[in-house]
Amino acid sequence: MRNSRDDGPAALVRLVATGQAESRAELARLSGLAASSVSLRVEQLIGAGLFTEEGAGASRGGRRPRRLRLAREAGVFLVADLGAHHARLAVADLAGTPLALDDLACDISVGPEETLTAVIGSLRALARAHGLGEVPVRGVGVGLPGPVDPATGQVVSPSRMPGWNDFPVRDFVGAHAGVPALVENDANLMAAGEHRHSWPALDNLMVIKLGTGIGCGVIVDGRLHRGRGAAGDISHVRVLTEATVDCACGHPDCLEAHASGAAVAAALSGHGIEVERPSRIVDLVADGVPQATSAVRTAGRLIGEVLTGLVNFFNPDALVIGGSLSGAEPLVATIRGVIYERCLPLATRNLEIATSRAGRDASILGAGHLLLERSDTWIDHTLAR
Repeated sequence: MRNSRDDGPAALVRLVATGQAESRAELARLSGLAASSVSLRVEQLIGAGLFTEEGAGASRGGRRPRRLRLAREAGVFLVADLGAHHARLAVADLAGTPLALDDLACDISVGPEETLTAVIGSLRALARAHGLGEVPVRGVGVGLPGPVDPATGQVVSPSRMPGWNDFPVRDFVGAHAGVPALVENDANLMAAGEHRHSWPALDNLMVIKLGTGIGCGVIVDGRLHRGRGAAGDISHVRVLTEATVDCACGHPDCLEAHASGAAVAAALSGHGIEVERPSRIVDLVADGVPQATSAVRTAGRLIGEVLTGLVNFFNPDALVIGGSLSGAEPLVATIRGVIYERCLPLATRNLEIATSRAGRDASILGAGHLLLERSDTWIDHTLAR
C-alpha cells in the first residue's frame, strides 16, 4: 500500500480498511482525486453497504469531519493456514483483522480434496458460530506448507504433501467457496503478515518459518517477492554435515533433512524421546532436557550457516524468526550468533534479528492483507449491482 495513487473505488476501500484514511478529506489527499469525486464515490460505497460514516474525527482547524469506517456488513474473508497435522482457521474483516479463530486437526497427507473440503466447511461453520454467517464472504485465503505456482495456484513438487503435486488448489477452493481464492505458501503469508502488522516501516525483510519444515518469505521494496513460486525456499539448500541424511525431495543433506522440526524429532527419537509436534520440542528445551537443547543448537548452526549467505546477498533490514520452533531460545540464539559471526559487518551493522511479533496468526494476517490488495474485482462488481 506504499506506492500507488490508484484512484478507483477499491483503492478508497483499502485506504480506509488499513487505517490510512478516516475522512473524505484524507481520501482526497491520498488518492489525488478532487474532493467532489471522493464524495461521489464515498456515497456509492455507503449505498453499497461497504462504508459507514459515523461520529466525528479529529479537526485540523475547521469543522470536525465525520469518520469513515468499513461497515460490519461489508464482508469477511475466510482464511486457513494449513500445517502437516493442523489448520489455523480465521474469519477476518476486510482489513484482515481476525474476528473469529479456531484450530482444526487434519492430516494433510490424506490428499487435497478431503483436506480442503473439510477446511472450507469448518470455515463456514466458524463464521456461523460467531454470528457472521449472513455477512458476505468476499474471498478465501489458504496457506500451504509447500511451493505454490503464483500463476496457476497449483502446488508444485511438495516434499511432505503426498497427492498434492500439480493439484489446482486455487480453482478447487474458489469453486467450492463460490468466491475468489488466494493460495500461497505459508512462509510467504507469514512474511506478508509480519511486514504489515509489525514492521510496516521496513522495506526489506526476511521471515523464516521454523516448524515441521523450514520456509522463508521475502519482502522486497515493501512487497512480497514470489519469483516464479520458489523465492525464499531455503529448505532444500544443501548443508555440510558429518552424517548423510536423505531428504524427502530425493536429494541428500538438504537443510530440512537436518534442521527442521521433523529432523529434530527424528534425532530425539534416536535417544528414546518421542515427539509428536514441534511445540513439544520447545517444551523439552524449556525443561532443560539436554538432548533437546543439543539438537536445536545443531539445527540452529545449520540454519544460521545457510542464512549467512542470504543476509550477505540480500542485506535485509530485519530477519524475523517465526513458527512453532521459534520459542526455543537456544535455537534462535545460535542462529543469531552464527549470522553475526560470519556475515560481513556492513550486512549486520543495522540488521535486527528478532522473533515473530505477530505470533501464530502472522499467516492469517498476511492472507487478509493480500486478499484486500486483490479486492478490485468484487468491489467493482458490488458497485455495479
